[in-house]
Amino acid sequence: MSGKVVSALIRLVVNAGQAKPAPPVGPALGQHRLNLMAFCKDFNARTQHMKPDVPVSVTVTAYTDSSFDFVIKSPKVSYFLKKAAGLQNGGGRAGHDVAGVVTVKHVYEIAKIKQTDPDCQYMDLDAISKSILGTARSMGSCRRHRYFGGPRVEALDQETGGIAPKLQIRGKLQQSFEVQQATLSA
Repeated sequence: MSGKVVSALIRLVVNAGQAKPAPPVGPALGQHRLNLMAFCKDFNARTQHMKPDVPVSVTVTAYTDSSFDFVIKSPKVSYFLKKAAGLQNGGGRAGHDVAGVVTVKHVYEIAKIKQTDPDCQYMDLDAISKSILGTARSMGSCRRHRYFGGPRVEALDQETGGIAPKLQIRGKLQQSFEVQQATLSA
């Protein structure tokens, strides 16, 4: 779209399929003289396959001729972690109190979803997973074990039936997930 001059980038978080010209969508788009109903109809059509209560990140590019484009991203990692751990809120004191438990399988599934985002599409699953684990740590969600090593390897070894050394040596989340799946199904 060369030739159009960008007037603003607007970042919103809107529930899937529930965009209305009321706040927060209305004031944010209205001050840039964008067609609210066109955005709401298009957004709701693009997100109709999602559950209605899922908060979706949207980046709206407003142009000087009152036209717009928008990009829909997947929900934030904290939303997925809260759903996986069954929490309403994160822990009050991260690193001290454990608010919930997230397994390697949860982290892997979240990483696969986040890899579809435009910002993460060229990152490997291992890097995305490390980022997700950092978010889990800051929220107060406890992982089932440390990331492929550390002081809890013995507990992991007992829990998983002896595959902890394989997890520690391999290092990649995708490979370790396959090892876990093969061991658990056997």
